[in-house]
This record gives sequence, structure tokens and C-alpha cells, in this order.
Amino acid sequence: MFKLIATALLALLSAAAFAAVDVNKASQGELEAVKGIGPGMSTKIVAARKSGPFANWGDLQSRVKGVGHGNATKFSADGLTVNGASYAAAAPASKAPAKPAAKATGPKPAQNKSATPAGK
Repeated sequence: MFKLIATALLALLSAAAFAAVDVNKASQGELEAVKGIGPGMSTKIVAARKSGPFANWGDLQSRVKGVGHGNATKFSADGLTVNGASYAAAAPASKAPAKPAAKATGPKPAQNKSATPAGK
């Protein structure tokens, strides 16, 4: 019975260890264990981390070439975190230009109420 409980506990701890890899704490090998991060990307991450830990996902994206919205979404889904946070980016902004604000105009011209319809 004790072995069964110990095995179950060990399995849960192992699963939890593989579930999240924090970009600020992970070794190069641990980073490469995340699907989509190879030796090249992990080297870039470790090199950028030498100048200081990443504050958030935006910081990681700005400092590591190749980590954009798409890759951040994939890496996060596969267990990568930044300071324990997963990537939850807002929907990309629309590329359509914003409508200009309505121009303020002076008072509306008075309607001619004295005019009578023809034939009266």
C-alpha cells in the first residue's frame, strides 16, 4: 500500500515538474524540452537572460528574436511560462485604419419655414 501511494505521489510530482518551465529559471536543456524550442532558440533565450530576467511575455518577445505572438502562444500551450504566467495575449489589433473623428461644425443652417408648398 505504501509503495502504491509513493508511486502515485512521485508520478504527480513528475507531471507537475514537466507541466511548467519558467523561462527565467530553466536551463538550456529544460528550455529545449518545450516543444518548438530547439538549440538555436534556447541559446538566444539564455543569452538574453544574461542581461537580466524577463519581466513578462512582452519583454521576452522584444528581447528574443523569433518569439512573436504565434510562437509565444505555442510555447505557452506547451508549458513555457514567464515568471509563472502563461501567455494570454489580447486579440491582434485590426489592420483597418481608424475612422477620423466627426468634424465639429457651426450651428445648423436654419430651415426656411416660411416657404409654402407650390399651389397653395
